[in-house]
Formats: sequence, structure tokens, C-alpha cells
Amino acid sequence: MKKILTVIALLATAITMQAQTKFHDVEANEATGPVKKISTEVMGRPQVTSFTQDGKMQRDGLSDVVYNDEGYLQSFTITSDFGSISMKMTWENGRLKSQSTDMMGQEMVITFVYDEKGLLKSQNMNMGGQEFSIPYTDYQFDSKGNWISRKTSMMGQETTQTRTIEYYE
Repeated sequence: MKKILTVIALLATAITMQAQTKFHDVEANEATGPVKKISTEVMGRPQVTSFTQDGKMQRDGLSDVVYNDEGYLQSFTITSDFGSISMKMTWENGRLKSQSTDMMGQEMVITFVYDEKGLLKSQNMNMGGQEFSIPYTDYQFDSKGNWISRKTSMMGQETTQTRTIEYYE
């Protein structure tokens, strides 16, 4: 009987681990592991993104979500106080390579640049022909290895981005 229970427990653990990596929405949000919720502030407003145990993103206003066969997020629409925004994503080697955003008829393309450790080094943006880069430095990490604080500068303005991450246990 103990052997049967041990085998069932091992199978359940393997299935749970697979379920947590079925969808890669956590990676699209620059995190890894069994993330339950990421809380941050965007333009002075609190923003909370939750995830199911299998890694699927849940957020107010999220709709039209499309995944490829490997569980990588391909496109979605998000509606907020600022209007409706459609996003398309491309992936390369398990990392988000670029994101194309259509916001009120204005297209913005963001290309993500990573360092040798896989940490986001900068976002290069092209918005209607205007190009600029947003660098990220001075990362602080939580005990699970996900960033919780980093510095960035945009148009000469340096800021610190912070976030709180809750995990499934």
C-alpha cells in the first residue's frame, strides 16, 4: 500500500510541475516559477496580474487570448481606463523577443534585449518611427530569483520600478 501511495504522490508531483509550465505567461511577465500574483504600480495606479497554477495569466480586462501549441502567449487584448490595447508577441528560445502593440491606431513595437544570464537589459521601442531605448539596471531579487526592484531611465528621467510577487506553495 505504501508503494502505491508513493507512486501516486510522485505522479501527482510530476503532473503539477508540468501544469505549472503549460502556459508561459509568467515568463512573459519577467518571472519564473509557481507565481500566483504580481503586484506593481503603473503610472501611479496599482496593477495586479494573477496566474492560475498552470501558468495562465488572469487580469481585469483581458480578452481574445491566443496561445501556440507550446503554450506561449501569441496575442491578447486588454481593456482599461486608457482604452483597448491589442498586443502580439514573438518568442525565441523561450524568451519574449518582441511585442507589437496597437493602441488607438498607433503601433508600437518593443524589442527585448537580454544579458548573458537572461536578465532583461533593455527594451528598444519604435513608436510611429520614433525610436528610443529603455535600459534596466540595479536589479534586486526575491528569494525565488525573480526581480522585485530595478532602475530604469526614460527620456532622462530615472525611476525605480518595484513589484511584489506571491507564489503558490
